[in-house]
Amino acid sequence: MVSVAAAVEPAPGRRPDLTQQIREAILGGEFAPHQRLIEADISERFDATRAAVRTALLNLTGEGLVERLPNRGARVRAISVQEAVEIVEVRMGLEALCARKAAERLTDEDAEQLRALRERIRAAVAGGDLVEYARLNQEMDRRIRDISGHDTARQLLERLRAQSARHQFRLAFHPGRAAESAPEHVAIIDAVLARDADAAEAATRAHLEGIVGVLRRLD
Repeated sequence: MVSVAAAVEPAPGRRPDLTQQIREAILGGEFAPHQRLIEADISERFDATRAAVRTALLNLTGEGLVERLPNRGARVRAISVQEAVEIVEVRMGLEALCARKAAERLTDEDAEQLRALRERIRAAVAGGDLVEYARLNQEMDRRIRDISGHDTARQLLERLRAQSARHQFRLAFHPGRAAESAPEHVAIIDAVLARDADAAEAATRAHLEGIVGVLRRLD
């Protein structure tokens, strides 16, 4: 199973906290939708106290990844395609804002990194490496959010993307989707590199509208 939790990778040299470890296990498919999350089992698996596990599960309940059932404990929350569509629709405004801000705040160093990322995206698609392509998509999204400097949008997006990560990963492997989405990603990068805020916003909205369309076809 390939992990889809790139959006929550720990900082270099730092061990992820328990909430992050459980989040990564859920997003990576180690815990399936509707699977019960038994505190004793999780405590043993992650070498953590029951109190720490309880706190982590409460955190993930707040993020929408876990749900608590009366008298039955916690389980992984299943997110429907329709809910995933709604999440992308909400993301559209936030990601368009980040793309606009990124175009306005781009530094020369940021531009160099984006150019390199653009070539890696093209190479992954040309080589048929869909796993790498999916990872690079997430890297591009993170990079633009970071460049934007909009902390509130970034925090909201990280939560929303975590909830829809399974569906996003499926899209990368949908037949023909990479050939459609790669030029969309390149268009976003090119607009940011041109420091054209209007074009960056428009390219981001167009890309996410495409994701909504594919999700609806998958439903």
